[in-house]
Amino acid sequence: MFEITIKTDFAAAHRLNNYHGACENLHGHNFIVEVSVICAKLDKSYIAIDFKELKKIVKNITDKLDHTYLNDNEYFKNTNPTSEMIAKYIYESLKEKLENGCKPSKISVYETKNSKATYFEV
Repeated sequence: MFEITIKTDFAAAHRLNNYHGACENLHGHNFIVEVSVICAKLDKSYIAIDFKELKKIVKNITDKLDHTYLNDNEYFKNTNPTSEMIAKYIYESLKEKLENGCKPSKISVYETKNSKATYFEV
């Protein structure tokens, strides 16, 4: 098994419902996203998945979040756009787009350089 990891980022605003504190107010983050994918095999060039290809797929997902008010996103309508749920959203979206025996391993979303949430399936 091979694990490939990339990092990217996007900026967005949100507010947390059912939360008591500063985050219940409208605010924004420059989110950093770390995406890890596992692949069972290598292609004829001995590459599991091309970094360029993985970055392109992830960019198509994060572009739907970039410079938006996350609470308006349909995925978050019945939940909260927390870092945990953003990581799950990216994981599920990526899972639908990967091919050739590759699947998401884990997705980490950083609100700050010192605070992250990670989603993975067991």
